[in-house]
Amino acid sequence: MKQSRRKFIATAVSGTIASAVAAPVALAEENTIRRPVIVPKEVFGANDRVRVAVLGVNGRGTAHISGFMKIASSDNVELAVLCDVDLDVASKRAKEFEQTYKKKIQIEQDFRKVYDSKDIDAVSIATPNHWHTLQAIWACQAGKDVYVEKPATHNIYEGRKLIEAAYKYNRMVQHGVGMRSSESTKEAIRLLRDGVIGRVYMARGLCLKTRVDVGDKGISNVPKNLNWDLWCGPAPLVPFSENYVHYNWHWHWNYGNGDVGNQGIHQMDLCMWALDVGLPERITSMGGKFLWDDCKEVPEVQTSIFHYPKEKKIIQFEVRNWHTNMEDGAAVGNIIYGDKGYMVFSGGWKTFLGEKREPGPASGSRSGGDHFKNWIDAIRARDMSILNGPVKTCHLSSALAHLGNISCRLGQQLDFDPVAERFTGNEDANRMLSREYRAPYALPDKI
Repeated sequence: MKQSRRKFIATAVSGTIASAVAAPVALAEENTIRRPVIVPKEVFGANDRVRVAVLGVNGRGTAHISGFMKIASSDNVELAVLCDVDLDVASKRAKEFEQTYKKKIQIEQDFRKVYDSKDIDAVSIATPNHWHTLQAIWACQAGKDVYVEKPATHNIYEGRKLIEAAYKYNRMVQHGVGMRSSESTKEAIRLLRDGVIGRVYMARGLCLKTRVDVGDKGISNVPKNLNWDLWCGPAPLVPFSENYVHYNWHWHWNYGNGDVGNQGIHQMDLCMWALDVGLPERITSMGGKFLWDDCKEVPEVQTSIFHYPKEKKIIQFEVRNWHTNMEDGAAVGNIIYGDKGYMVFSGGWKTFLGEKREPGPASGSRSGGDHFKNWIDAIRARDMSILNGPVKTCHLSSALAHLGNISCRLGQQLDFDPVAERFTGNEDANRMLSREYRAPYALPDKI
């Protein structure tokens, strides 16, 4: 493990991760600051049981609940706590859980209390994007293994810090890019490596999803059972608005990353995987709002290009948010191009070979594999190499989306050093590699 770890830090992350002896990050509870309890976990509870808490149970968190319950008996997993800053949401999910699984489950509003519990081995994070990295780092420091939804980061700097935390505390950090556990998708990647469509030079990601006019609901009172300060966390504490809670935060820069950093992370990750690349050297992205005058800040339409001149490869990414055409049957998917044909991912995958587009190898679905089980297997083995969505994907696939957003927001083509992970000659862009964090919810300089 030491050798592969050194190799990973030196190459796969495209940058130098400084090793440091760091103090635990401070947490805030009400008007006080406290430190998380650091509990190295090398053993588990009764009969090798892994006890899991899900953080954020309004959207993707519901899939986490069903995912863990699916493997509860076969893999000795106990879903022990449902946590949400909105107690109404947590209570609703607990009631549904009891009705479905015929047993009660504990609910919690403040995730820091979950981290303090010695009875919890691992946490599964499905909160808004702006919380993902900080919650994951604090979990690592508290001795919890982490499953974190995509994108695992809200900005590029966070990815470097999350990698540092995972390795320092030897935590199994799984990124929620579930296609990496699909046996049929892994088969497709093997075929690409074997040259089924020749030399692969381009990947195109597609996120063509219907997104409606969300209006502008303005400012209103904070709901009684919502901890608004904790919901905002590291982002600015602004007046409450239904524009943000509980889904449309995706379309506001303080919390989300638009569709390129939402659904698009799955396709970004597959683009990088198929081309076998890291971060690019040149980025061009443009887009905007063309249909509605609503509260969304992010583009409705966005086109991004990521150039790898040394590898002679390129990634294209397209976001379209209204009625539109499919591309060779793909609306949310990927098209991978080689000099002998191309491969289309849309549910399953298929290939078309030669000038006449003759059908080649194909798969009917993304069948096989379980991303949650894969994470549990790695936790038991204490082996990062088992993870299908390892911490490097938390950083790299998320960073690709962030690079596109920075170019689009600045309206500039940008040159990027993928080793230093800095823009060349553009300090406006470099300032967007991180963000201002609201005390005491700050990303620590030292992990």
